[in-house]
Amino acid sequence: MNKNVLIVGVSGVIGSALAVHLLADGASVYGLSRGRTPVAAGVKPLTADLTDPVALAEVLGSLDGIEFSKVFFTAWARQANEKENIRVNGAMVSNVLDAVGPGLRGGHAALVTGLKHYLGPFEAYGTGNVPMTPFREEQGRQSVDNFYYEQEDKLFAAAERHGFGWSVHRPHTIIGFAIGNAMNMGVTLAVYATLCREAGQPFVFPGSAAQWESLTDMTDARLLARHLTWASDTAAARNQDFNVVDGDVFRWKWLWPRLAEYFGIEAAEFDGTMRPLAERMQGCAGQWKEIAERHNLKEANVDNLVSWWHTDADLGRPMEVLADMTKSRKAGFLDFQSTPDAFTDLFDKLRAERVIP
Repeated sequence: MNKNVLIVGVSGVIGSALAVHLLADGASVYGLSRGRTPVAAGVKPLTADLTDPVALAEVLGSLDGIEFSKVFFTAWARQANEKENIRVNGAMVSNVLDAVGPGLRGGHAALVTGLKHYLGPFEAYGTGNVPMTPFREEQGRQSVDNFYYEQEDKLFAAAERHGFGWSVHRPHTIIGFAIGNAMNMGVTLAVYATLCREAGQPFVFPGSAAQWESLTDMTDARLLARHLTWASDTAAARNQDFNVVDGDVFRWKWLWPRLAEYFGIEAAEFDGTMRPLAERMQGCAGQWKEIAERHNLKEANVDNLVSWWHTDADLGRPMEVLADMTKSRKAGFLDFQSTPDAFTDLFDKLRAERVIP
């Protein structure tokens, strides 16, 4: 098969890691994005509005007959409610596959969703009959509206229509390097810790007692990139859905002081009270601008770095959340990533790139 691959959402935390991985593997990588943030060196960038089928078809049709052997969906667009999430994000999948599907016959399309497949969407988060942990693929869908299900259905229909294989990947909270990403706990916590250090304040856990005490896991974007590539090349993974997490488990009560130690700050004792970052950090823009100017950092606008709301959502869950990897293991994916190392690797890169001091 040809080595042309298309990443939808190439500038995001997942798409960036996937692009680097595929380029190192010798692929010719084309990347769709809104064109607002840089893409990895070597990517052939394509700028388009995924919700506009005509404009999208024009962009993809301008590639002089190039066909793709693989397409990876790593993007979504947050809307005001789940009804709109379903309409917009389902259409994004359909629009891309309508444009490239005929040339994808015999190839592969991979869709990244997440553990809200089991938890329900943000507006109905954890309110339904949440399955027993660890989450397993066999537990299926929740009886609530969920744009992940719409995206899956659009993928399945296009695969049957055009004759390509598919895979669905469900990571937990993703750790990886990307600036301007709307769902990036790693960068958010790095900025938060830096603000605490500069102000001489303790590192306060913002979430729930359930998250502080219970077992959990996460997903390194680099491991997810390897999982996506593995599934696209493996017969046993064809037309399958998979959880994908690092392979270790931890409790935040254990990891939080270790993150504080990296930044040379004190982790506050947790008293069981939720202290959401979105409320506490409303006035930090001026402080971050001063820090950025003093340390000659690349980004002085804190809003371009953090996602307080998303970090609050993950750390504020009222239940245990972790995923089982048995299905991937039995199909042959045996990769592993230490989650504490994922955080420190990211923090080191943020420093090297002068995103944090």
